[in-house]
Amino acid sequence: MFDYDAELRRYQRRLREAIDVRQNDSVLDIGCGAGQTTREAARLAVRGSALGIDTSSVMVARARSLAAAEELHNVGFEQADAQVHAFPPAHFALGISRFGTMFFADPVEGFANIGRALLPRARLVQLVWQDSSRQEWVAAIHQALANGGPPPMPVAGAGPFSLADPAVVDGVLTAAGFTDVRITEVCEPVCYGADPDAAVDAVLALRITSDPLARLDADETERALDRLRSVMAEHSTTDGVWFDSRAWLVTARN
Repeated sequence: MFDYDAELRRYQRRLREAIDVRQNDSVLDIGCGAGQTTREAARLAVRGSALGIDTSSVMVARARSLAAAEELHNVGFEQADAQVHAFPPAHFALGISRFGTMFFADPVEGFANIGRALLPRARLVQLVWQDSSRQEWVAAIHQALANGGPPPMPVAGAGPFSLADPAVVDGVLTAAGFTDVRITEVCEPVCYGADPDAAVDAVLALRITSDPLARLDADETERALDRLRSVMAEHSTTDGVWFDSRAWLVTARN
């Protein structure tokens, strides 16, 4: 299984620096995945707690298992949609997310629901992707699959790049009741595996890879996979297969 935490390890460091968890904080981690950010928050909030929420039952089960193995007793995980989940009102001192808030069907309502769960003036700190045109990994995958064809048209609505426009982010958070919105560029490479074969397996799990491949016949698919392996080999180093990427670090007050 591809290690999403390993892919984002450079961004994890940047998020850790920004969230500034205090010992008594109660922390809400939105889109927690396997819970790395939640567990780190729990270790810092030694007299507080951390709750991770994710829509994936597989990820939540993995998060619970890892927390139990680390003997963390002030952390919990819920399988639920943060846009509509009935959080305890005015409960959390800090909301955090590492690329987990871009998938709300109604982002204003999603963030408003999170705001209702936060204490007054509590901080919300999140990482979101910049536009797909600014992601080297997106361009590399397209290069391999399209074989020189035009880039795909962007898809409107929820998705990994739905919060790529700072004006949209500011508008959504403001409409949801947040203030003091600040948006800072963060540029870190992402790692898709230890070697080209592992990197191909990893990106096959992404919709920007799987959807185009599903439209190809068997021969075209094999040629596309060969090109994809070549692209991964071009980006392979002794420390893994790396691609440049760009994100926004977004902070706001409830």
